[in-house]
Amino acid sequence: MSTEPSQSTAAHPQHWRSYGPLTLHPILRHAMEAFNEHGYHGTSVRDIAGRVGVTVPALYYHYDNKQALLATLLETSMKDVLDRCREAAAEAGDDPLPRFCGMVESIVLYMANRKGLAFLDTEIRSLEPANRARYVALRDYLEHMLLDTVRAGIAQGAFTTPIPADAVRAVLIMCQGVANWYREDGPLTAEEVAERHVLLSLGTVGHPGTVRGSGPAAPHGPATRVPRGHR
Repeated sequence: MSTEPSQSTAAHPQHWRSYGPLTLHPILRHAMEAFNEHGYHGTSVRDIAGRVGVTVPALYYHYDNKQALLATLLETSMKDVLDRCREAAAEAGDDPLPRFCGMVESIVLYMANRKGLAFLDTEIRSLEPANRARYVALRDYLEHMLLDTVRAGIAQGAFTTPIPADAVRAVLIMCQGVANWYREDGPLTAEEVAERHVLLSLGTVGHPGTVRGSGPAAPHGPATRVPRGHR
């Protein structure tokens, strides 16, 4: 698979909460739009080339085939999520509560701000075995980052769920769903959606303060604030 790394991937953000315009190679950007509009199997290489304004052979000069386009887009998306999640975790420090909150916030903000890329997760079924294995490995790494934090929180009494692995999967499914329904012109900003999902996620992992309706006991930043109307 031939790509141009400097143009094919999104620029690394200065801060994990910051989102500028999505910078993708034009071929990738048009492929993303076509896949989201018509599905992977409903899109042809000729359709993508036509959107870009190049010939099919010119497109093949950059990417071997349609599968390479989908794999590159999905891996680009997951690597960006992971980078932002790592930065949020590092900023929060070792305390499991703010660490968990920051990681959830970072994931939801990504789903809201990079909907076009995030929505492509529904096309994982279209990946060939080797590409699927690479993508699943990245997704599993994200899941284990959250799971390790939740288990550390259970050990410290910050979380009480008796089924941490199931709770983390539920949190990730809920966060991923934001890419399906969030609208920039809707009633909530991306930040407000993230804040609410942090609260919902804390309930899912059994944070005592959330279960009692009082929210996190020791706020450490925007991610741990309880939304207005829920205090």
